Formats: sequence, structure tokens, C-alpha cells
Amino acid sequence: MLLEVKNLHAGYGQTRVLHGMDFTLEKGSITALLGANGAGKTTTLRALCAMVKTGGEIRFDGERIDGRATEDIVRLGVAHVPDGRGTFLNLSTEENLRLGAYTRRDRKAVEADLARVFGYFPRLRERRGQQAGTLSGGEQQMLAVSRALMLAPKLMLLDEPSFGLAPLLVRELFSILRDIRSREGVSMLLVEQNAAMALELADRAYLIETGRVVLEGTSQELKRNDAVRRSYLGY
Repeated sequence: MLLEVKNLHAGYGQTRVLHGMDFTLEKGSITALLGANGAGKTTTLRALCAMVKTGGEIRFDGERIDGRATEDIVRLGVAHVPDGRGTFLNLSTEENLRLGAYTRRDRKAVEADLARVFGYFPRLRERRGQQAGTLSGGEQQMLAVSRALMLAPKLMLLDEPSFGLAPLLVRELFSILRDIRSREGVSMLLVEQNAAMALELADRAYLIETGRVVLEGTSQELKRNDAVRRSYLGY
């Protein structure tokens, strides 16, 4: 297992959001977290990056990371693509991408990865000198994913990558994510409101309600579950 989470608690101030979650993620896999708004999906990703106060045990690649600083977790190879994209709007596209590699010292490899990212997202190459705040919503989402890739991560945490995108762009982005996993072996933990798309992309999924895992299984198993079909897939 690349990621093992046991009895995870997390919250904001006095408000507890996660109530003892357990889940795992295999190396080279894509795992989806499904659930309604407010279920705790975004908080789960933030807890893995030490962005909120947490309790419980988190192991990454066999090593405990709970209690570590966010920057230390990033250096281990965990890249977070937050909801809202987190783009530095006043910087250029290329400057945003190079910021993603700020923890790396292998300059030649960084240049090679920049070229590889532009291969996945050729529109970003065309706009490499353009101010990021002037990019379209879809281009900004591509930039957010690309910036995470510049870290050369073992695990990408993706928070609502389809939010605000047209269906055609969503299909394009998810196809690229599938290619990244298959070509580079990058594992992904995906939070996604579009449950149908998430289950098409993911190998395994967990359903969260009020900060607790209530259902887990392969994507095919969750697709066949009556409650999931009625509440999240619409049939």
C-alpha cells in the first residue's frame, strides 16, 4: 500500500468533521472519495497534507507522516491540487509550473518534466508566457494539475478537478489523468462530485457520509450498489 489511513479525525477549531476514517490506496492506483457536499471529502485531503488539525495514523509509503509539517509531506512526494485551483494569478503559466518544482534540485530533470507536462497539455505550452489569471477556467485547471506534476509526485490529491468545466473539457482532463497514471505510475486520490466520471476513472472508491466511510469497494461494485446508483448516479 502507498497510503494507509487509520482512525483519522480532523476538524476546524471546535468543529469535528472526520470521525475515525479508515482507508487505503495501492501504489499505481486511482481511488475516489465520493459523498455529498459537507461529507468531509475536502477535509480528508487537507488532513493528509497536515493543513488541518488531525488525529489518527497516516502512513505514506510505509512511513508515518501524521504530525509532520506540510512542506515535509510535499517533499516525500505528495502533491495537492486544491479546490479552486490555487493558481498564482499574477504569475505566468511557466512561472506557476516552475513553482511546482520548488522543492527539487535536479534542474535537468525539471526541464525534462516541463517538456513532458507541455506534452500532456499543449495549450499550456502555447500560453507559457501568458499571465495565469487570464487563462480560461479549463486552462487554469490544467495548470493546477500540471503544477502538481512538476513536483514529480508519487501521489496526487485531486480536489474536484471537474468543477466548473464543460463536459468536453472534463472528458479531456480525465483522459489525461488516466494517461498520467498508466505512463508514469502516479497514484491518485480523487475527490469528485461527478460520481459517474469518478467511477469510470478510479479502480476503487469509498463513500463518505458525515465524516465516516459507509461503503467501499471496487468502482464496479459501487456502480452496482442500489444506494449509490440512486443517490449519486441518477438511475
